[in-house]
Amino acid sequence: MQPCLSHGLRAYCWKAKSFLHLMSDTRHSDALPNHWLLVLCLVGVDYFSTLAYLPSIAVEAAGAWAPLVAGFVVLVTFLLALPVYWYIAGRSQDGRGAIGMVEDLVPGWRGKFVVLVLLGFASTDFVITRSLSLADAAVHLIHNPHGQELLKHIPKPADEWFENIPLWTPLAGLLRRLVEPQIFTTLGLSVASFGVWQLFKRRAMKQTLVITAVAVCCYLVLTAVLILIVVAQLFRHPEIFSDWLGSMVRPESENAISNSGHWIWTAAKTVLWSFPQIALGLSGFEMIMTVAPKVRGDRNEPDAPESRARNTRKLMLVATPIMAVYLMGAVIVTTLAVPNSEFGPNGAAEHRALAYLAHGSPLSANLDDPIKLPLVGEWFGDLYDFSTVCILCLAGASVTLGLRNLLPHYLHRLGMEISWAGNVGVVVHVLNAVVLVITVVFHASPAAQQWAYATSVLMLLAGAGFAAAKDLLHSAIGKQAWRLRIVQTAGAGTFFLTMAGLTALINMSGMTIATAFVAAIIASSMVSRWFRSTELRFEGFDFTDDASRQRWNELCYNGPIVLVPHRPGITSLSERYRTLRQEYCLDPMVSIIFIEATLGDPSNFYHKPQMKIEREGDLEVIRLSRCVSISHVLAATCLELCRIGGVPPQVIFGWSHESPLAANLNFLLLGEGNIPWMVKELVRRSSSRGARQPRIHIG
Repeated sequence: MQPCLSHGLRAYCWKAKSFLHLMSDTRHSDALPNHWLLVLCLVGVDYFSTLAYLPSIAVEAAGAWAPLVAGFVVLVTFLLALPVYWYIAGRSQDGRGAIGMVEDLVPGWRGKFVVLVLLGFASTDFVITRSLSLADAAVHLIHNPHGQELLKHIPKPADEWFENIPLWTPLAGLLRRLVEPQIFTTLGLSVASFGVWQLFKRRAMKQTLVITAVAVCCYLVLTAVLILIVVAQLFRHPEIFSDWLGSMVRPESENAISNSGHWIWTAAKTVLWSFPQIALGLSGFEMIMTVAPKVRGDRNEPDAPESRARNTRKLMLVATPIMAVYLMGAVIVTTLAVPNSEFGPNGAAEHRALAYLAHGSPLSANLDDPIKLPLVGEWFGDLYDFSTVCILCLAGASVTLGLRNLLPHYLHRLGMEISWAGNVGVVVHVLNAVVLVITVVFHASPAAQQWAYATSVLMLLAGAGFAAAKDLLHSAIGKQAWRLRIVQTAGAGTFFLTMAGLTALINMSGMTIATAFVAAIIASSMVSRWFRSTELRFEGFDFTDDASRQRWNELCYNGPIVLVPHRPGITSLSERYRTLRQEYCLDPMVSIIFIEATLGDPSNFYHKPQMKIEREGDLEVIRLSRCVSISHVLAATCLELCRIGGVPPQVIFGWSHESPLAANLNFLLLGEGNIPWMVKELVRRSSSRGARQPRIHIG
């Protein structure tokens, strides 16, 4: 019995050690996708955390009409946003989402500019999500009784402390702003959230998902309990419904219905005017796209793209109804149960309506005795505040994770991948600094930041709609049944773009921040491309057929070879061949091979050209396509011939007649320029000292 027990204990310990090793090995765990329900919780900390402040924003924007506006948001979610991202999820399993589809569908610098604009709004979305979430978490802490006690012990600087310090007068206003309770608490939570992000980064993805799953489940359970308690109390007091209906038809009400003939116009105007503010409830779709690579497929085919796309759609199909039910329930109980006076500036329910109810505050009713909620109070309110603050802080950390998955790909494609910046996490640190600046500029006010948030969310939704419509248009050639889907996605893009324009007219903060991000990305990209212009940025050749691959391998091992770049349309190959033999007195035994390079998309930074080797009579031609730069592909061809073996080739160029300025601009933007000089420079910089190099002749 004892040996069996000892053997079982050793086996158990071995399994435990293996499990702990797997959990601690971040690289191994991050490389493995996870079950879609776990990834749903990672999305949920961003998507569901909006319930902390969205009901208050809805009531402040639409008053008694808030439930109708929330219902319209749910309708738009199911009829417009969900079908668009349902399609995108099937077309983009790599997490690039609509931005990646735009990059593939719109080539050249025009497409890159559209991508940069969408990246600017995506950066605004993620940064404001974090800033707004932390600001609302600070609101919950400040209004909590224990948080108020802690704030009393924070010393406030007095003017006499700094009266002898130079420059005190100009800095006094800034310091007074920083020590305001709302800003001070938000900045403290920003630092704590960055610590949470560091914890996420150091831990395995599985552990991160488990932490977020616990936080999301606790928050949803507490919110569901609170909503059910309020709904039960509302049914016991039908006078609250009467008071709500009366507030919509009362003449002094701003949104009142003056007569039965104008109720449709009044409702439509209120819904459309209030929709941009409540559109924050649509913010989770872009987050779903950024975490799509972390979704595992079915058990039989975990890595199959179709299976992973199917599970991403399951995630989307589960998250959307959950959010719809919670949003409708939260907005209804907030509208009916919370007194309107508590939504004003410095009101107890401002940006924390559900927390107001969780603390057992009296319900809204014109009665002598205020209605109290059963089963809730300070203990439940403290628990609810703690859960809300946790999920809001995790939302800030999760969007940083999403932005980390989104930005590097495009920075790589735009030539902004700098090794030292990646090692020290410069991009994340810059975004953290931006969050701190935005917190101070907007006074850590959720109300001031909601417009920037709404603008970025609506612009991303509009971009997704147009990207899906354009992709469907390309795929639907000859398919009449797809016309309805094209109209639907294009209509969704038009609607969201119109709402984004309305939001920008009301408040330009979102457009300003996005423009700043776009300008920063464009400027840094151009500077980076300039400094890295002499990098080879070559990723290998693709071959059109096996014969071309075999002939290329023969050329790499045989020699000597004379390579002659040739531009079709100026002279024929036979005429160029005769001229070379006469002017350069070449040995008849030396083989001459022509190279014809065709530009692809010069706005890309890295390239993997396609090669085809053909014969035209007695002459041999290497034809290269999909080149981002003629100089780079010619230099790469020469260096590849030197790398494997054989005699280094000789390359014969003709002089370029372009001016230096035009040549440099053409090289950076159009992939051409002074080709002979650039090939010589690229070969020199890409070869190590003492390595065999091709001989380049220019004449």
